[in-house]
Amino acid sequence: MARIVVKFGGTSVADPAKIEKAADKVVREVALGHEVAVAISAMSGVTNQLVEYCNSITTDHDVREYDTVVSSGEQVTAGLMAIALQKRGISARSWMGWQVPILSDEVHSKARIQGINTDAMEKSLKSKQVAVLAGFQAVTAENRITTLGRGGGDTTAVALAAALKADRCDIYTDVDGIYTTDPRIVPEARKISRISYEEMLELASLGAKVLQVRSVEMAYKYNVPVQVLSSFAPEIGSDLPGTLVTKEEASMEHVVVTGIAFTKDEAKVTLIGVPDTPGVAAKLFGPLAEANINVDMIVQNISADGSTTDMTFTVPVNELKKTEDVVKKEAAFKGVELRTDSEVTKLSVVGIGMRTHAGVAQTMFAALAKAGINIQVISTSEIKISVLIDKKYMELAVRALHDAYGLEKAA
Repeated sequence: MARIVVKFGGTSVADPAKIEKAADKVVREVALGHEVAVAISAMSGVTNQLVEYCNSITTDHDVREYDTVVSSGEQVTAGLMAIALQKRGISARSWMGWQVPILSDEVHSKARIQGINTDAMEKSLKSKQVAVLAGFQAVTAENRITTLGRGGGDTTAVALAAALKADRCDIYTDVDGIYTTDPRIVPEARKISRISYEEMLELASLGAKVLQVRSVEMAYKYNVPVQVLSSFAPEIGSDLPGTLVTKEEASMEHVVVTGIAFTKDEAKVTLIGVPDTPGVAAKLFGPLAEANINVDMIVQNISADGSTTDMTFTVPVNELKKTEDVVKKEAAFKGVELRTDSEVTKLSVVGIGMRTHAGVAQTMFAALAKAGINIQVISTSEIKISVLIDKKYMELAVRALHDAYGLEKAA
């Protein structure tokens, strides 16, 4: 017997019929003797509609009341799931975030979990009752409802699994696992059976949208095995049909590159003719940090005469205008030429095997050169190499790299 947390995303509970099918999967887990807690999202599209309701009254809304509104979608699906389970003869009850309680900080609309008191839920599980938790929501010390940001249902599920010391957290979604890259671009992309927390964290932060980054961080921190699987396939989590995100094993290092990720929401910023003096980087990146602008790739070149430097970095494309405003306000950059480019893509290869294998970067650069694709910026970490390229070459580049590393072949 195991203790399992299962999470159903919005597409998995998009209507009452899908909720009943999800309930059937829970029933099969219970029949195997497992203790089961369910974390559940709002029906697909409901949260967006609730956001629109708020904005239709005013975009300058009280974020505390905003959270009250947008968290209500999960309350509906939690109640419906409990009803569906009861219909099938399973003892079940719904839980809201404040009833557990799941405690968070007071940063409304993107709160972070500070603790979970599972005493009451533990009693429920031990009495063979399925606990159905409304995901995405928590409560402050002042007893105000908060939400955890878009995709926060994944974080709820992993946090609950950590607090309950669950054996596994199964996240049911509309895909059947993690792939070597987007199969819509590379039909030969292969589903990965096991992937390390570190690799998944890199892939999630680099554009792979299957899991929310914060949920992977939490799984890594508390060593919670997480399985990504399809709610539309006949298998249940205990059949282990999906991709298991788990701690690194020695055998994983035999795979040099695990996957290829890309993000289209990057913008490149270049400052030409910056005075080459001590502290100039701090004068640039300090104000950007204070403005909560996330700077990623950074390259600095020294001019021929050594008196000036050119600096290039990337930011999220939706923060490009704010970045330009910050730079223009800084006295140190008056008269410096500012160039921007939003038609770029960040492309990354990821794999823990890079730690022990040479030539990974050379393979990447050679494949892109063969495809006639110019590299604008390069950044590396222990298990990742990222390059910035022209957006129009993104699909060609992904296919070229997938082929160069032989990722279509079984590991």
